[in-house]
Amino acid sequence: MLADFSSFKGVWTLGEQREGKISSVSYELLNWGRGLADKLGVELSSIIIGYKIEGVEELIYRGADRVYIVDHPLLERFTPDAYARVLEALVKEYKPEVFIASATTLGRTVMPVLAARIGTGLTADCTGLDIEPETRLLLQTRPAIGGNVMATIKTPNHRPQMATVRPRSRKPLPRDPSRRGEIIFKEYPEDLYKSKINFLRFIKDDTLETPLHEADIVVSGGKGLKGEKNFQMLHELARLLGGAVGASRSAVDMGWISYPHQVGLSGKTVTPKLYMAIGISGAVQHLAGMSSSETIVAINSDPDANIFKVCDFGIVGDLFEVIPVLIERIKKYKEERGND
Repeated sequence: MLADFSSFKGVWTLGEQREGKISSVSYELLNWGRGLADKLGVELSSIIIGYKIEGVEELIYRGADRVYIVDHPLLERFTPDAYARVLEALVKEYKPEVFIASATTLGRTVMPVLAARIGTGLTADCTGLDIEPETRLLLQTRPAIGGNVMATIKTPNHRPQMATVRPRSRKPLPRDPSRRGEIIFKEYPEDLYKSKINFLRFIKDDTLETPLHEADIVVSGGKGLKGEKNFQMLHELARLLGGAVGASRSAVDMGWISYPHQVGLSGKTVTPKLYMAIGISGAVQHLAGMSSSETIVAINSDPDANIFKVCDFGIVGDLFEVIPVLIERIKKYKEERGND
């Protein structure tokens, strides 16, 4: 006998905040949610947890019909056990049909805990979400078997249907201050907010001046750079362009640059205005993390490198000859323009 899920309605997205300010991934996620909610003919809600959260009406302007807020001093720092209990209480009370989150540190940590607590499935790091019209099932598409195939997963026997999607995989919807929606503040017994985790301190990664997923320009290097010291060229190029430095998994695995710079399936997904792939062959795992960039420039000595199949502009040549010339040309251009 098929389970009766008629009491489950609506699409939810898990919003995120940093020090009380709503993060951009919350708005990106609303774009995913809006499409799903419209296909299902239901309302779209955003959930936000924290302390002294500001500007929650922005979630309405960016596509939400309703916002649920749980605001308490004990929720100021993200602790998976407390956040999961809050989300469990919300899910059991309101019964969403679909619940999605961003595949950030928060989403990747709390959503599996929540799925285990409420006894449902979770598909992680999706690159596509859709609705199967005849069944209303969430179609959750993600790379599998090392990125060599794309698998589409369904959750027919449990609710809510849950998934995480890669950050920066969609742009936020245009801001519409004329939109109206409902903002609901929820309160629970204080024991629900208490955590077994003792927060000590936050250590900022100083190797990234600009967070990789927020950069408009990303200059990435791969195995073709041949060593750690040669990444200094990319740091200089990125500084001149006002961008951030990325890397392939090979470069990270060889210890040439730290993991926060890694782009790809096992790293970060980026969608900058300009992505420069320097000495990167273009493995499918790397392409999954950057192929949605607006403009892709590739520099590689191998004319058959896979990266040339996805780039907008390709240079077949020795990067150790091309990059120094490019740096000098940019310096000269900036000097002539007065460093504008």
